[in-house]
Order: sequence, then structure tokens, then C-alpha cells
Amino acid sequence: MKKVLVLGGGFAGIDTAIFLRKEKYEVTLVSDRDYFYIYPTSIWVPTGKVRFEDICIDLKELQQAHGFELIIDGVSKIEAKAKNITLESGKTLKDYDTLVIAMGADKLKPKGVEHTLSICGKPELSLEIKEGLDSLIAKGSGSIAFGFGGNPKDPSAVRGGPGFELLFNVESMLRKKGIRDNFDLHMFAPMPKPGARLGKKSYEMINKMFKKFNISKHFGTKIKGFEVNTVVFEDDTRLESDLIMFIPAGDGHEVIKNSDLPLNEAGFVKINDYCEVDGFEDVYAIGDSAALEGPDWKAKQGHLAELMAKNTAFNIIAKDKGLHERKGYVEHINIICIMDSGEGAGFAFRDDNKSFLIPMPIFGHWVKKAWGKYCRLSKLGKIPRIPGL
Repeated sequence: MKKVLVLGGGFAGIDTAIFLRKEKYEVTLVSDRDYFYIYPTSIWVPTGKVRFEDICIDLKELQQAHGFELIIDGVSKIEAKAKNITLESGKTLKDYDTLVIAMGADKLKPKGVEHTLSICGKPELSLEIKEGLDSLIAKGSGSIAFGFGGNPKDPSAVRGGPGFELLFNVESMLRKKGIRDNFDLHMFAPMPKPGARLGKKSYEMINKMFKKFNISKHFGTKIKGFEVNTVVFEDDTRLESDLIMFIPAGDGHEVIKNSDLPLNEAGFVKINDYCEVDGFEDVYAIGDSAALEGPDWKAKQGHLAELMAKNTAFNIIAKDKGLHERKGYVEHINIICIMDSGEGAGFAFRDDNKSFLIPMPIFGHWVKKAWGKYCRLSKLGKIPRIPGL
């Protein structure tokens, strides 16, 4: 059976390994972390609703469940044409037939970004956000700013949803503690209508929540950079805050930028509809590493990464069997978001034909928590996968 090398231990990489192992492929998975992190539920770590450990799955458990070879190491160099992968330890990987790149992305680094914390950055940052919040709560008052940035070279790399969710969860927590009036909450973003890509209904709901919960908006002015406890905008206005949580937009992975792979302007790997890398044989790129085609409102999300993984596994198998059928990802591009508020949620959906929002007061929060448990158990093979989830 042919050997497949998968680079990356996130949603895209893990699912590729799982689907190929079902067909008895020899799969080697390389990850720079020894655990799979369920990012969509990390919004509850800062507020103490879940423990950090609750949203981590040990990769050794996944290895035992599915039987792939596991290497915990970072990738330092990709030479795709020469079929040579160099790891940070100095080890080289050459013995493979097919390469799947699922290494995620780096983040843009605006000036002074080290003065901020991101819920979508390194997993450990969620614990630092919790420490910052706990410190302010102990103090009894303060100002907290939440924001996200854009990437003009590739708008699909924006991560705004988790910023909104974290903001509303913190607001709910402060209100339940009876100290909400002692805190000023702010939201900032460079685009004039952040959240608009979710659709009109979702955008209207977000704005109603800002008004209802007395959250200050700072939209439509580019971010010049950050200083200690300060957001500096392009027009030189400043937003002072005791704690700044900021999600930079995605940028091409540094290792991928330095590879021989074809890239778009932002540094993401150019692929066709079947996730095949342009100009290369038996090389695929999926998830945040890939340059997406599709509508202007497209966004990189975990469920799309999983779909690309499933399709890539199908296409690898079909090609090896000499079949002509292939599965593409572009026709399946949509935005799906259960936007949690700490007390309820809203289910937002958008594709080329429609967009809608379904309010889910109270039970919506528990639906998302249930999804987190489903994600863990289904990845480990303890319960069946539900199509589309």
C-alpha cells in the first residue's frame, strides 16, 4: 500500500490521516504539538467554563485509535519536487508516495502585537487571557478591548467569530458576577462592518448585542499598531485598555513561503478544486495552508478543513485505483457558525444561495458544548461520525 505523509496535526491533518487509515494506507502524521486542540471551544477557557485539558486530545490516543505513525516535531523545510521534508530535529523524511500539507498558517504581525493576547494563537495563550481576566476581576474594575484584523491580500484568512464569542462570554461572566458596570468593554476592527460576511441577519444581531450590552465599537479605521495597554489606529486615535485581546489575520506559513510550492500573494499554497497543488504530482494542500477559490465572502473554517481532508483522501484513493471520479471543495464552500454568547447562541449559515440566522437562546450554548464532546469522541472513533459535522 502506498505511503502518505501528512504535515500538520489540526482539523485538516487529523481527518486526512483518519480517512486514509480506514483504507489501510500507511500514514505518517507530523505535528509540532503532541495534542489536537479543539479551537472552536477554546473561547470558554478564559472564563473558566472548561479546563484547558478538556479541549485537548492526546495525539497518542488518536494514533492508537487509528494506527497511523506519529512524529512530534516541527517542519523546518519543504522541498516538494525533491520529495524531501526536513524536520526541526534535523531528521529528513523521504520515504513517501503522497504529501499532504495541512500545517495551518502563521499570523500577520502588526507593530506591537506582543502587547496583545489571541484566542486563535498558540493554545497556551487562552490560559494567559484567563490570568489577565482573573487579575482584573480581583481588582474589581477595568477596561477590556477585543479585536481582530484583516489581510488585504487574502480576506478569507480573517478570524472574527471567536473574537465576538469571547467578548460576549466575558460580558456574560462579568454580569453574572454583578460587576459588569465596573468594566468598559470595547470591540475594534479595521473593516467598517465586521461580521458582515456571515450575512445580513447575523450582522444585525451582532449590532443589537453591542447596543444591548453597552459595548463600544471602534470600526472602519485601520490598526496602526499596539503599545502597552493601547490600540493605535491609523488616524492616530488611541484606545486605552487594561487588557487587549486581538486576533491577527492569517498569513502564509513561514516554512511554506520558503518552499518550492506555488503560492498566492499572501503565501498560501495554490491548489485546484481537488486540493492538488498546481504543477505537482501527488502533493495536496488543505485547510488554512491552502489558497481558497470561491465567493468573495468565503472564510477558512474548521468544517471546511475537514471537508477538504475527506475529499483529498477520496481523491488519493480514487487516483491510486485508476478511477476518474474526483471530489472538489469549492461547491461546498459555506460559512457555518454557532456563535456562543455564554448564555445562548445563534446558528448562522451562508452559502451562494441563502444566508440566515436562527436564535438559540439558552440551549444554543449547550448545543455547542455538546459539539465539543462529539468532536472528541468521534475523532477517537468512540462514536460514529455524523455526515456534515
